[in-house]
Amino acid sequence: MNKTENTQIKQNEEKAEERDLKELLRSRIKDIDSIPTIPAILRPLLHYMEQTVDQIEVQKIVELVSCDESITAQCLHMANSPLFGRTHEVDTVRGAVIALGVRKLRDILLSCLLVRLAPKERWAMDPVIFWQHSFGCALVSRQFARKINYHDPERAYLAGLLHDLGEVVNCIFLPEEFRATVEKACTEQLPFFEAEQATLGLTHCDSGKMLAQHWGLAEELTSVIFYHHDVEQAKLHPVLVAIVSLSDTLCRMRGLGYGFYEPKQTDFLDDPAWRILTREYPHMAEFDLARFTFELDEYTLQVRELVSSIFSKGS
Repeated sequence: MNKTENTQIKQNEEKAEERDLKELLRSRIKDIDSIPTIPAILRPLLHYMEQTVDQIEVQKIVELVSCDESITAQCLHMANSPLFGRTHEVDTVRGAVIALGVRKLRDILLSCLLVRLAPKERWAMDPVIFWQHSFGCALVSRQFARKINYHDPERAYLAGLLHDLGEVVNCIFLPEEFRATVEKACTEQLPFFEAEQATLGLTHCDSGKMLAQHWGLAEELTSVIFYHHDVEQAKLHPVLVAIVSLSDTLCRMRGLGYGFYEPKQTDFLDDPAWRILTREYPHMAEFDLARFTFELDEYTLQVRELVSSIFSKGS
């Protein structure tokens, strides 16, 4: 057997292993809603969040929150936190909604729910660091969307928050492989998705897409989850994908990454995501990226306080 034939056989075996792993994930994801740590209100809340803020009813959020006693308690804890500027005690969910406003309480509630997706002991990386990155990307995506006049900054927030959902999937369903990926990324100082591809033959983009489809998330959210590391392949909603992709990179550059050094340098002006946005928004040519990156320090502080507050409550 010659060298070419050996190479072909190896490639075929690797593809077969990748298909097997994807099928294993798909079969396991079907049972995700029955896992005790998955709050029952998470999926309906995600769907409800896809509406614009002016379409959201206070009573609907009150009903969703009130379905789960532990979530109710945590939501009230967050609503009374100095982080959100409370000057008097809030002791009802309705009071929290009215005092904080629908958008802020919605952000708090989803934050509390998402950190319960996977138990702390299942994480190979520090879950606090992971969620700091996710919430950081959400805040930066929303602010970036506002800066460039994107039509729906709140959708950018949600897309940024969920962009790495696949890492939670890998943590829950492929714990040993996930641990090996973390070790490879840290040891070799690789971007996490590159370490996943080398270790698993797939990335959190693949597993995140599977969960997004299982949950029936909106097409644009699924597109962000799947393409945020390969924006040029995003045929649907490329602008939203580009916003989240750049926000993801900005967060990692400003210390809201995954807790290890990534030496890879980024030239934003040559980034495919930047080119997509400049085609859509010609005024981006005058965008002060340096100033915007310095503004992110404020979000870094907010995110660290938010996540620390959530975990200190025992999520």
